[in-house]
Amino acid sequence: QVQLVESGGGLVQAGGSLRLSCVASESIFRLNVMDWYRQVPGKQRELVAAIIIGGSTNYADSVKGRFTISRDNAKNTVYLQMNSLRPEDTAVYYCHAAEPLRHYWGKGTLVTVSS
Repeated sequence: QVQLVESGGGLVQAGGSLRLSCVASESIFRLNVMDWYRQVPGKQRELVAAIIIGGSTNYADSVKGRFTISRDNAKNTVYLQMNSLRPEDTAVYYCHAAEPLRHYWGKGTLVTVSS
C-alpha cells in the first residue's frame, strides 16, 4: 500500500507561484501514472496534470502554460509547479498514483489564491 503525502499548499496572491510536492512511501518506479487533481466544495474532483512513467505529460486546458508537472523517481516525489495563479485555482489539491489494479490518493493540500 503506497502512501502519498502532499505539501506546499498555502495562501498566495493572484499572479503568484507555489510548488506542490507529493512524496510516496515507496518507490514510484512501478507507478504508471502520477497526477494531481483538485476539488472545490460542491464540485467534482478534476484532473489538473498527469505524468506517465515514460515522462509524457497531460494538462487540463485551464492550467496549460501555467502549471508544470514533474517527477523525481530517485526521491519518490512528484511536483506541481504552479505559476500565474488565479483565484479560480483555489482548491484542495490531491496527489494520485496508479498501478495495475490499484489507485492511491493523498489527503490533499489546500491552495488559496486571493484576488
